[in-house]
This record gives sequence, structure tokens and C-alpha cells, in this order.
Amino acid sequence: MRKKLLDILACPIDKYYPLELIEFSVKDDVIVDGVLICNKCNRYYPIIDEIPEMLPDELRTKERELDFLNRWKEKLPEKVIYEGKPFNLKV
Repeated sequence: MRKKLLDILACPIDKYYPLELIEFSVKDDVIVDGVLICNKCNRYYPIIDEIPEMLPDELRTKERELDFLNRWKEKLPEKVIYEGKPFNLKV
């Protein structure tokens, strides 16, 4: 995902703009892995293999989301890990 795409992305649930971006890996000025965060509704949207996955809750897979959170928990803010929607690692 190119950073300039942030100028047109909003949360698909509540239309909040701008989304917070956290980059995990970047190659040639393209975000390969990262996360977009809506600070209004506390939803996160993974960026995996350069593609922002901005799906509504009912189309997201719990197993895939938890795998993403576990893989990147060292780089994610605690609010996403323990309070993020639609899934989180809160016990």
C-alpha cells in the first residue's frame, strides 16, 4: 500500500478520517505489512502483502485476525491488542 492512499481511506464502519497508520515492513516506499486504526470505533484493519484489508466485521475471520495480532503484537499498541474490534487478545 502506498502512503498516499491514506488521503482517501476512511473507516468503512463509521466513515472516520484520517486513519492512523503503523508500518511493520516497508519496501521501496510501499507498506508491505502494517495496520490501519480507526481511533473513533477502535477497529483495526491489517495491511498484509501490500493490501489493506478493510472488510466489515461480518466478513472478517476470527482465526485470521488473531493470527495477525499474535504475529505483530510486539509492534501493535495495547489498545489494538486488548481492546481492538472486531477481535482482540483479551482473555
